[in-house]
Amino acid sequence: MTTPFPTDWRTALVLVPHPDDPEYGMAAAVNRWTREGKEVIYVMATSGEAGIEGMPPEKAGPIREEEQRRSAAVVGVHTVDFLHFPDGQLTNDASMRAAIDHALERHRPQMVITIFTGEEYAPGIRNQSDHIMFGQAVAETMEDHDDQWLFETSPNGEYFVEVTDDDVEAAVASLAEHEEYLSVLDPDTPVIEQARNQVDMSTLQDDGSRRSIFILRHERTSA
Repeated sequence: MTTPFPTDWRTALVLVPHPDDPEYGMAAAVNRWTREGKEVIYVMATSGEAGIEGMPPEKAGPIREEEQRRSAAVVGVHTVDFLHFPDGQLTNDASMRAAIDHALERHRPQMVITIFTGEEYAPGIRNQSDHIMFGQAVAETMEDHDDQWLFETSPNGEYFVEVTDDDVEAAVASLAEHEEYLSVLDPDTPVIEQARNQVDMSTLQDDGSRRSIFILRHERTSA
């Protein structure tokens, strides 16, 4: 991570598969951007309705949507849209790419950020199929969008955003808004502790600095 993240943009569109995906990797950076006056918009492919074990999808979906709206507001994001594709069954097909293209046309961002698409986060820790399929769909949709950047979150990328302690605290609070989801995911660990541990993993560097890390997928070549 040797290259500062671009700053010559006004509006960013975050395209991810599920509620809580922005909070696992980029919420601290989002908080920095919004406090600096940039606009950030979230679009989720699903409502995360399959994500709360033991809870029917028709109940979990609305809960997760509301948790995401509250989470987004903590870091200054006030537009959160859901495309309502089926959670756990995402594919990189024509309907998905059309929905992504519609979101791009509707919001007209200069910057687009999506989820990590690598096969593994670390040796033995596999990525989710929804993440890979959706991120690939975003990348394919943007092949002809020369006026927009595309980055994805990454555990080991070249581009970085320096974040402050206040950004980190906002990211922790943002992830902790997913209270129902996290309390079922790990009932033995308090939600705020889970949130802090995750934000530390995604921002704390070996030298003690705090950075959000990204990979460049598509370079902006025209204004």
